[in-house]
Amino acid sequence: MEIRNIAIIAHVDHGKTTLVDQLLKQSNTFRENENVDERAMDSNDIEKERGITILAKPTSIKYKDYKINILDTPGHADFGGEVERIMHMVNGVLLLVDAYEGVMPQTKFVLKKALEAGLKPIVVVNKIDKPTARPTEVIDEVLELLIELGADDEQLDFPVIYTSAINGTCSLSDDVTTQEKTMDPLFDLIVNNIPEANNDSESPLQFQPALLDYNDYVGRIGIGTITRGKIKVNQMVSCVRLDGSIKKFRVQKLFGYYGLKRLEIEEASAGDVIAIAGLPDIEVGETICEEGKEEALPALRIDEPTLQMTFGVNSSPFVGKEGKFVTASKIEERLKRQTESDVSLKIEPADQESWIVSGRGELHLSILIENMRREGFEIEVSKPEVIVKNIDGVDCEPYEDVQIECPEENVGSVIEALGTRGAVMESMTNLPGIVRLNYTIPSRGLIGFTTDFMTMTKGFGVLNHTFKEYMPKTNADVGERKLGVLVSMENGSATAYSLGSLEDRGIMFIEPGEEVYEGMIVGEANKDADLAVNVVKGKNLTNTRSAGKDHTVVLKRPRQLSLEEALEFINSDELVEVTPLKFRIRKKILNTEERKKYDAKVRNNK
Repeated sequence: MEIRNIAIIAHVDHGKTTLVDQLLKQSNTFRENENVDERAMDSNDIEKERGITILAKPTSIKYKDYKINILDTPGHADFGGEVERIMHMVNGVLLLVDAYEGVMPQTKFVLKKALEAGLKPIVVVNKIDKPTARPTEVIDEVLELLIELGADDEQLDFPVIYTSAINGTCSLSDDVTTQEKTMDPLFDLIVNNIPEANNDSESPLQFQPALLDYNDYVGRIGIGTITRGKIKVNQMVSCVRLDGSIKKFRVQKLFGYYGLKRLEIEEASAGDVIAIAGLPDIEVGETICEEGKEEALPALRIDEPTLQMTFGVNSSPFVGKEGKFVTASKIEERLKRQTESDVSLKIEPADQESWIVSGRGELHLSILIENMRREGFEIEVSKPEVIVKNIDGVDCEPYEDVQIECPEENVGSVIEALGTRGAVMESMTNLPGIVRLNYTIPSRGLIGFTTDFMTMTKGFGVLNHTFKEYMPKTNADVGERKLGVLVSMENGSATAYSLGSLEDRGIMFIEPGEEVYEGMIVGEANKDADLAVNVVKGKNLTNTRSAGKDHTVVLKRPRQLSLEEALEFINSDELVEVTPLKFRIRKKILNTEERKKYDAKVRNNK
């Protein structure tokens, strides 16, 4: 049976996972009575809730006499390291593009990785059933992008197919009336245009893990494609480590993929996408070979982290009230376990009760925090900071390509806001009713910008960004919140009376009856200075009835911050307290008097 190995690449939310669903269903991979969820490949709870793919996942289907291994990849730039490594596992890509949105920042990012690996794309114009679809212009955009990225003649001669993944239809014509309820034309394009996977099973074994998984029973599991040769369970093999040393080990388990299942198998050969267990500390980019025939494949590049945060033991007065795991040893054990399967994550101790955790972006780190919270951990985390590198004696910081689409009436305020954050405009394009802006911006200029941007555009703006490169550090003072905060100066339960009397001082984050502690941030001030407030004060009761009737206090709804919004909101002297039940924002120094002395000292030193 001939094998075709392909990856599906696209900008976030262009429909990759939905298309894989249809390919699985229409290839009769599932039993007729099998219950299959929407976006079945997104198996993680957070993936299902947010509608994004976080982890790359292999699956395989059978079509006629072919086995097609498909890798569904993340579209978000924070997980771009996985996309890059997957390109070494496949022989071609399906480039999915939204029929209205067209080429977007991550489209460029993932396509660049595919072209660098020498892969030929099949272009899938998805969501063709949208009333706003503009397939002809979108194909022109793809062609321009391929030329810009230096594609060769063969890559430029790409086949095109038009689909509506949500409806399970496709057609070789951009006329929406020709859409048929079948994915066969797409399967045919794959088997006719994607090169056959290397089937050289007689040569000595070569297998390189491009992804990692982790299991408490067998340790790390390496996932990749067998480049050549065969491998069997219980076989003694050699691992050529990244430093050139050789480690021998016995293959404990082999796993293959079919549909959504990972199945134990006894042997596999060249071209198969498999997972291998037996070496507990296997690393991405090492090469598994036959004993005595060690020949390393070129090492895979792993994207370096660009952002870091401090994770610490919860030190608030509420510690231990809402979570199961609060000790330093439990938190350290959990963070180390995360590095077993996430090669883009780096952890180093800051002191006995805190760790510096470095990752690829805010989303990358916030998903780790969210997973830990759901597992019962209590932690406190600092403001995200970019990682500055010294390159040839110059301090350099990460920069991002940013693409923004916003209504015409909001363009002025968006341009002004980006200007204060050190952004440089590259281009401005007018589309019907909206304006598309392209910028280069220091990564720290984006910290805290998303919330402001959504407020400025009343929720209608779309912001996408992807890592560009490290460039000399700018002196612009960006990334800090300009407004001050309302900080509780007492412990106790918030009252409607005190919250009502403070409403003209700013926007509240808490409701009456909520427990607060000294140093906890209860709202955003409407001035640039912090304000210590008493939110637990009750109304003084007297024996004298007032002339007017007592009126019930009617309060504005408090502003509820999500985890990402809280991380964007805080300044460098603040922390987010994360528990299974709540996110609270607090000052690092809780005592009001001590904090005032510290702030005065900082101001005097400036």
